[in-house]
Amino acid sequence: MASPNSYKLSCSIPGHEMDVRGLSAAFFPDGAFVSVSRDRTGRVWVPNSSPDRGFTEMHCMTGHQNFVSCVCIIAPSDTYPRGLIATGGNDHNICVFTLDQPQPLFTLKGHKNTVCTLSSGKFGTLLSGSWDTTAKIWLNEKCMMTLQGHTAAVWAVVILPEQGLMLSGSADKTIKLWKAGHCEKTFTGHEDCVRGLAVVSDLEFFSCSNDTSIRRWLVTGECVQVYYSHTNYIYSLAVFPNGQDFVSTGEDRTLRIWKQGECQQTIRLPAQSVWCCCILPNGDIAVGASDGLIRVFTEVEDRMASPQDLQAFEDELSKTTIDPKTGDLGDIKMEDLPGRDHLDEPGNREGQTRLIKEGQKVEAYQWSVADSRWMKIGDVVGGSNQQTSKKVNYEGKEYDFVFTIDINEGGPSMKLPYNVTDDPWLTAHNFLQKNELSPMFLDQVANFIIENTKGHTLGAAPPSAADPFTGTGRYIPGSGTPTGAPVGAADPFTGVTFACLLLFPGGGAYSSAASRQTSTNIYFPKTDGVTFEQANATQIMAKLRELNGGAPGEYRLSEEVLGSLEKLLVSVCDPCASEQPTTEQISLLWKTSHWPEDIVFPVLDILRLAVRHPQVNESLCGGDADNGVALCNHLLSLMKPQARPANQMLALRTLCNCFSGWRGRALLLAQREAVLSHAADLCSVCNKNIHIALATLVLNYAGSLHGQPDLEAKAQCLSVASAALESVQDKEAVFRLLVALGTTVASDQTAQDLAKSLGVTSQIAKYTSVTDPAKVGECCQLVLKELQ
Repeated sequence: MASPNSYKLSCSIPGHEMDVRGLSAAFFPDGAFVSVSRDRTGRVWVPNSSPDRGFTEMHCMTGHQNFVSCVCIIAPSDTYPRGLIATGGNDHNICVFTLDQPQPLFTLKGHKNTVCTLSSGKFGTLLSGSWDTTAKIWLNEKCMMTLQGHTAAVWAVVILPEQGLMLSGSADKTIKLWKAGHCEKTFTGHEDCVRGLAVVSDLEFFSCSNDTSIRRWLVTGECVQVYYSHTNYIYSLAVFPNGQDFVSTGEDRTLRIWKQGECQQTIRLPAQSVWCCCILPNGDIAVGASDGLIRVFTEVEDRMASPQDLQAFEDELSKTTIDPKTGDLGDIKMEDLPGRDHLDEPGNREGQTRLIKEGQKVEAYQWSVADSRWMKIGDVVGGSNQQTSKKVNYEGKEYDFVFTIDINEGGPSMKLPYNVTDDPWLTAHNFLQKNELSPMFLDQVANFIIENTKGHTLGAAPPSAADPFTGTGRYIPGSGTPTGAPVGAADPFTGVTFACLLLFPGGGAYSSAASRQTSTNIYFPKTDGVTFEQANATQIMAKLRELNGGAPGEYRLSEEVLGSLEKLLVSVCDPCASEQPTTEQISLLWKTSHWPEDIVFPVLDILRLAVRHPQVNESLCGGDADNGVALCNHLLSLMKPQARPANQMLALRTLCNCFSGWRGRALLLAQREAVLSHAADLCSVCNKNIHIALATLVLNYAGSLHGQPDLEAKAQCLSVASAALESVQDKEAVFRLLVALGTTVASDQTAQDLAKSLGVTSQIAKYTSVTDPAKVGECCQLVLKELQ
């Protein structure tokens, strides 16, 4: 029998199709809670009375155009006696729902980047935090105040019980206390991003961080206690009603239960990222993870899962694979490990980990104080002995490590190969240059390498994030941070990705990720245009001025013209800009875009950004019919196979961005045959960024043609997509081509028959097994299903 202080699985709740990113206990109905997910939905769960003691989905909310990142409950009021549900998403919006409708009651707009945290207070007050480095206070559907002061993403916010006091935690490693819109105090102590905050009382609060620590603070500024137990990023905290005990979750696959200042219990989950947790009214704990499941744990025996379901959970956990490079198990040498008899000795603390050698495998076990036994938590892969005897093959070369790097949620993953004899700073520089990322990420990437290779490095770290060769940040065409979001506002690098084998053939209250089939197609048809938004106006203008200084006399621009172009760039990059592009500025941009091909790329970068603006789109794409044709012809001339790669890429991206306005769409549909023919000529160019832009162009055409009877146009889309798939290697480009195929054939039997006749089915079948990134395999399976 379990100890009364030991939490066990109560139930496992399937329903979401992607990571569960936020949870919150609800005021109504009794015992209910709300979850939000990367699948763009929010769901309300209510306890059911069936023998499996599970939860039933009562309500599903939609309204976000991208991943949903966070949720909170707005307390009941006279107007809304059952309260309201607020959700924040990667579409920069906050949606507010009732329990009566699946669509938002209203939407709050104002943030310039992902809304990743929400907290509610008295009188319907709502506090939001965003990757745009700000927090905002909302009341009665309006933004009442913007809290500015952090220098990186605001990952966590809470409203303290005392009216008017608010807290924000940031990727700049600080916590700020706000009163009446002013920063009253800044708390320092964490050594990495602050990811979560939780209120203890009017005078105290908890914080958690990527530095693996939890801190307890007084609002007066003192840190009164630091808690250590996690071995990787800590993402969320929730406090029990007694105000002393709490729970935490993180990237080390665990839920940890803290009582009387100590980690009393560690529960491992068969998912890499345990994103969120909340305490339910009955004291049970709900957690959401990267496998799309919600799991509820209880210490009340009557609410525990059946012995069969508990065993199923333990079996699934034992089948997962653990990569020691995630920082959980330390350096491993198989020859030094003991055998199974080592498990005859009892552990000496809750959650203690022990590794044993079983044949040619390394198995990991965790000590359970409550059950007085060792529980298998997975098979270890990639130990140090394997790193020396069996390297990882990548692009024809062998490496000690090949990391998977995510720059932001939903964006393409990138591979970072590394040998322990390499200089991490040089490796980081080469990685950024190869992937055309901002050199301002240098410090972050290098430190990531050092941390995840156990410090096996050469040389000392440079003192700043400057380019190690030039000492300054280098301009890269088409690159930069999203408008309004400084470096550090993007989702942090999450590190190594590893696969989990999740098998469970049974039923009952328990469900594993592998036992579910994706039923929701979130990939296609995609009818809204995909654009290239990233910009760094300062670097673009600096490069333009630099090249202008050496330009031939007849092309050299005056300072007045440069100033006009800079004003145009600022106005098209800032949606809140008071000044709109003028006819003169647009004319200067068009004229300057005809600079010599060896120096024109920063001008093309401005053009790429400008055509997203309605006024520029109208003028260049169709204000005069000849203007639109001239723009197309000019861009196509820059896309010739022998042209410069930077110009080819920026011309393709500009064409993609033309789809953001109706004039641009009309122009490109009219010029479709010529545009796609020229684009197809670039399939054989060995440049991943050109391939991604090419795939995006095909996708935008497919979206514009969806639901239209133009079979000839769809046939060209299918043909170009099929030709591109013959030579494209980059997985993000492949994914976008698969979405283009799915969009073209969705609900169109004639297009489906044409695709099958072109051999698309056999051509894409090889992508069904791709798991990194998973969206490639998932999308491919859905396309094949459409073509059955």
